[in-house]
Amino acid sequence: MAGAIIENMSTKKLVIVGVTLLLFQAFAFMVGGLIAPSPTTAVHYLATKCVDIVNRRQETKWFMPWGPNQCDKIQNFEEAMAKKIEANNIVFAVHIPLPNKEMSPWFQFMLVILQFDIAFKMYNQIEDGALVTVDVGLAYRDDTVSEWTEMARSFEQRKLNCSFTTAKTFENEGRYYDCDTLPFMEVGSVAHKYYLLNIRLPVNERKKINVGIGEIKDIRLVSIHQNGGFTKVWFAMKTFLTPSILIIMIWYWRRITLMSRPPVLLEKVILALGISMTFINIPVEWFSVGFNWTWMLLFGDIRQGIFYSMLLSFWIIFCGEHLMDMQFFEALALSRGEVKMCQSCVPAIKIFPEHGLQPTNKLQDQTERNRFSVYWKQVGPIVFGSFCLFIFDMCERGVQLTNPFYSIWASDVGTELAMAFIIVAGICACLYFLFLCFMVFQVFRNISGKRTSLPAMSKARRLHYEGLIFRFKFLMLVTLFCAAMTVIFFIISQVNEGHWHWGEHTVQVNSAFFTGIYGMWNLYVFAIMFLYAPSHKRYGDEQSSGQCITGGTGANSGEDIQLTTTITHVDAPTEIYKMTGKTAQE
Repeated sequence: MAGAIIENMSTKKLVIVGVTLLLFQAFAFMVGGLIAPSPTTAVHYLATKCVDIVNRRQETKWFMPWGPNQCDKIQNFEEAMAKKIEANNIVFAVHIPLPNKEMSPWFQFMLVILQFDIAFKMYNQIEDGALVTVDVGLAYRDDTVSEWTEMARSFEQRKLNCSFTTAKTFENEGRYYDCDTLPFMEVGSVAHKYYLLNIRLPVNERKKINVGIGEIKDIRLVSIHQNGGFTKVWFAMKTFLTPSILIIMIWYWRRITLMSRPPVLLEKVILALGISMTFINIPVEWFSVGFNWTWMLLFGDIRQGIFYSMLLSFWIIFCGEHLMDMQFFEALALSRGEVKMCQSCVPAIKIFPEHGLQPTNKLQDQTERNRFSVYWKQVGPIVFGSFCLFIFDMCERGVQLTNPFYSIWASDVGTELAMAFIIVAGICACLYFLFLCFMVFQVFRNISGKRTSLPAMSKARRLHYEGLIFRFKFLMLVTLFCAAMTVIFFIISQVNEGHWHWGEHTVQVNSAFFTGIYGMWNLYVFAIMFLYAPSHKRYGDEQSSGQCITGGTGANSGEDIQLTTTITHVDAPTEIYKMTGKTAQE
């Protein structure tokens, strides 16, 4: 065995592999764009004003906005004043979903946001920093006749952020404030068919509860859940990709262990990348269809965080292991200043002292590069940024496991804390990308520098290594392209929730990017493990196997240069860790 597959596979076969991966990539985009529906659906609800005719709050009573057991309703607060109904006796009821529809476990999650319709009144304006206190309860049932079962209940506060764009005069009374939407509830699984929300706005002037919040006319909710059709496509992709990555990972590591030396750092990191990709691929979400696992959102975030941390670390080590000095014989130098070209050859002349080189230091530098501790300064910010995002996620979704109405953005302290975590993680990400760009530039300059040794080679060998240089540059460009596509995917998913029309077909842009980017990372990891697996053959074996540098023979075996950082023999580094030329013969 000698060299990695990326170095020794014929160009024709590499083109076939590349085209095949490209076809799978196009198919991944088409699955999301043409087959899967939009990832999420938003449903708008207007809360029904129910009247609790009992003068005391009954926590066990649930108010239905419609149906055979619907509550006593009022149309507006003027009617409530006319009937002398107090604010504490009004319950805003919302049934999810709409009539004649059902929720499904395929929806995966349910996110609800809240918005108040507040009318302007000269003598009842919204005060600065006004807080709305809500007494909210959530119940569920799986048929239309059973009693409601309480799922959660909580007192929550939300800060109003409203503006009034016109002049605050008596003539403009009755116009509505422009209020921001507020985070209200998030449930990590949709295990039941029907949900019911009962919202109260308790008023207590002595304790300043719900005082100075303006005249609330209506409460509007928007429920967002994942589309069942998209969920099925997503699960199918995970089910298909899991064995694909698992098989190539086992095949890759088996080839590594067959060698007579221990694995080097880059090979271990590639294996770790494959393990993290397999971890995120395993379709444990299938169980969420049959079980009420509310922690699946948090678990999914943790899996994604592990994968992206591993991916960013891999890029750093991948580039760093390719940054080799361009001195001849640097990886072949023995401690006594000699060069050995093959296991059965006699040592070459002592060339290093005459040229003022330090072969021992060069070899020691390569040994240092094969240690993970060398990269702690580069990998450290990645780990720290990931840890910040993990803490932020635990502060939000971790608490929501017991209280779905909790939101870290509901208070000023929580908002500042969340923003601090996000800003720190963002700074780490910016520093990482700047450093990665610098390392990629160094790798390009390093690979291009190898061309200085090409003129001393025969024509056949020169063409071979020019091809290798092109292959490595192309692989680095693919790496940068994958990173760029991930950034574009994030931006589009945040600002664009639309779709394009292509003839008679509707292309779901967000679904296409979800499935396309997910497929892209799987194909990228697959390609890395395949291309960096040890090869069965070595270029030029039939011409130069076993030759030594003795006089004018063995010229071919002395024309290898170093492009990757894997070693295929413990005593005789081959094409991967060699850089010699005709200067050695001279």
